[in-house]
This record gives sequence, structure tokens and C-alpha cells, in this order.
Amino acid sequence: MLLAGTLASVALTAFTAGTSDATVSADSASAGSGPADSASTDSDSDSAPGYRMRTDARFAPPGAFVPSAAVTYDGTGLVPPAAWIEVSQRSEERGRTTVALRVTGLKAGHAYGVHVHRDPCGAEPAAAGGHYQHRPSTDPAAANPENEVWLDFTADDRGEGGASARHDWNFRRGEAASVVLHAEPGGAGARLACFTVPFGWAG
Repeated sequence: MLLAGTLASVALTAFTAGTSDATVSADSASAGSGPADSASTDSDSDSAPGYRMRTDARFAPPGAFVPSAAVTYDGTGLVPPAAWIEVSQRSEERGRTTVALRVTGLKAGHAYGVHVHRDPCGAEPAAAGGHYQHRPSTDPAAANPENEVWLDFTADDRGEGGASARHDWNFRRGEAASVVLHAEPGGAGARLACFTVPFGWAG
């Protein structure tokens, strides 16, 4: 949940049944502190059916005096407090979802694994649950970039990075809630940090 006064901001535009048909924004005192103007609605968000969202935050440890939607569990410096993350989503009606990620303040040259997870972040890394899957399965082979949203990247020499993933399917209502940064690319790896994200759906 994004709280007023936290280290997070969000801009939403939705045009479908099951989501609000209004533009909503919740900006904190530190909104816009990332590299871009982070709390504005996408310029091409018109009356076409779909869902548009962009949200950002600064990472903080669990239990920080000023809470954040982005939580770092890392004690190694791979995701330090005050590192910045932005996640955006564009979903068209009945198909095609693009999720994009941007980060700053991470360890230069490190390769990170990033996935959309089912549950919101919590005080413990496991709180985010498992990966969101288009076709849920217990088969380890189902953990792949076609069935899940993978946003793996390698931070550049300034500690910045980004990735995007596009699929011909939408999220199911209420079943995608966060983005988790892992210590290594691929399907697993220790959970370093988590960002609670208001993912939406387009019917």
C-alpha cells in the first residue's frame, strides 16, 4: 500500500471495467526526486481501453522511520537505502502488457534478476510470494520469461539500469502486486529488495 508522506509516488490511468476510469495520483514530499519527472500520466493515455501506470520510490529498510513502498533487505550494498526504482505498466484491452523498470543507485556492474511477484512486499523477503505466472504451474519449467515477467538487467558504471518485458497477455485481477530484485539473473537468486506496485488489468 502506498501511504501519503512515504517515499513513493504513483500515477494511474485506467479505462476498463474492474479499474477506475479516472486519473489518480498520490505524490509524496519526495516525489520527482528520481532522474525523471516521475508522477505524471503517460502523454499518450487517451480514451482507448487499457490500463496505464507509473510509480517510483526510494528504497528503505524494513521498519524505517519514514516507510517506503520499496524495501531493501540487502546488507551487501547491492541495493542500498535511497537507491531509486520506477516501474511502469501499459496494458491493452484483451492482451499485450508491457512492464518497464528503471533503477539508480545500485552496485555498478552487478547483474540482477527481477520478476513480478504475486503479493505485496513485507518486512521479510518471503512476503512477496512467488512469481506471477500467466499459466500457474508447479512445474519448474514454467518459471521462464514467456510465462512470467522477467526484467533482468546489469547495472552500468553509474549504478543505473533498466529493462522491459512485453507479453500478449494481461495480469489477472489482484494477482500481481510487487517487483522483487534478486541477487542474480534467471529464475531464482536471493531476494535483495522488493517494491509494492499497483499493477492493473484490462478486461
